[in-house]
Amino acid sequence: MSAARILYVDDDEFIRELVEFALALDPELEVRTADSGPAAIAAVRDEGFAPDLLLLDVMMPQMDGPTTLGELRKLPVCKQTPAAFCTARAQPHEQASLREAGAVAVLTKPFDPMSLAGEVRAILARAADAA
Repeated sequence: MSAARILYVDDDEFIRELVEFALALDPELEVRTADSGPAAIAAVRDEGFAPDLLLLDVMMPQMDGPTTLGELRKLPVCKQTPAAFCTARAQPHEQASLREAGAVAVLTKPFDPMSLAGEVRAILARAADAA
């Protein structure tokens, strides 16, 4: 079985590196990072990266997470790709809004790097069960 491909998009370099390191510890996950919505779109459209899960920071300059998800959904390879948002805004109404925007899950920042791979695997499993 091949590794699940994760596209993580966050404008914060430190958090991107932390997520990349945390997910790379799991041999069943392959992570690709992007520092912005346009970079994520380019990774998929121009570089051919076909993610199994989109992990998107909510608050980013230039193009926020929900807008990025909307643009990625226009690409055939991402039309049905499950997406999760990562945010420090964890109020129930904010999480509900993100789910309405198309998220199958919302991960609250700060997250525990040691349990992140397990959370990602759980999101992938729930998405597969729902498909």
